[in-house]
Amino acid sequence: MKYIAGVDIGGTNTKIGLVNEGGKIELSKSIKTLSENGVIKTMNRIWEAIRELLTEKNIKLEELVGVGMGIPGPVKNEEIVGFFANFPWEKNLNISEIFENISGKKTKVNNDVNVIALGEAVYGAGKDSKSSVTIAIGTGIGGGIFVNGKIISGFSGAGGEIGHLKIVKDGKLCGCGQRGCFEAYASATGIEREAISRLMINKKNMLYDKIDGHLEKIEAKDVFDCAKLGDKFSIDIVDYEAEYLAMGIGNILNIINPEKIILGGGVALAGDILLKRIKNRLGEYAMPVTLEKGFEIVLSTLGNDAGVLGAAALVS
Repeated sequence: MKYIAGVDIGGTNTKIGLVNEGGKIELSKSIKTLSENGVIKTMNRIWEAIRELLTEKNIKLEELVGVGMGIPGPVKNEEIVGFFANFPWEKNLNISEIFENISGKKTKVNNDVNVIALGEAVYGAGKDSKSSVTIAIGTGIGGGIFVNGKIISGFSGAGGEIGHLKIVKDGKLCGCGQRGCFEAYASATGIEREAISRLMINKKNMLYDKIDGHLEKIEAKDVFDCAKLGDKFSIDIVDYEAEYLAMGIGNILNIINPEKIILGGGVALAGDILLKRIKNRLGEYAMPVTLEKGFEIVLSTLGNDAGVLGAAALVS
């Protein structure tokens, strides 16, 4: 049996798993990333954790054929990270080379959301499709584009940054510093921002009561919970969210024309109350040919394992 180590590196924690030839995680563990200790120490600790997993499963070192990594930042040629979104490391580091020198194992690297998209495409909700776009809707909006067996990373590693599609000219300020981005409107942050602006005017609703008037404590989940209970105020915000999601997804369909759109992240957990509204509005923004029979919008299925499985799929 051959194995691949999948490594999902986050700002706080790093999840590591041993993945077998059938795409099953045999054993996994989570360690603190501690990026402030520097790239070499961090990579050495990851390799130590991989070796501990091998020992625990009585797997010989030679049975490990390679290591795949998901990392926050744009990645060129599955090797070089242009910059790190959360880490105090220098730009244009060849993480692949650094880890191969430490481990002696073939190592491939990609952006963390691209890796999640690859996991869903190969092992999850997009398993039987030749093309899919995974959209992770949380604090921001991340994405990954999978076409004919490959993740599209682009010229400088920024492929899949669909959260920064421009959908409103000179619109709301985004965390990236530009205005009118998809994620400024359709992310959890966008929902919360919109809810607060409306609650400052209208306080006679279930949502205001739910948060006891503490606007700073509002979360997107509160909006969806109240909408599911029939709160008209919250339903209007869900309609707002669905409109912008349909607009952004429609643009993606017109450019990529995938078989599947896979929705993940915290906002996607809202389920049908959001999904049905998106589907009802898609025809306003997507060309009819992109919505022909066979196209689907589905929810992600791998949960927290997507990053590890996708990282492993870089090597397999």
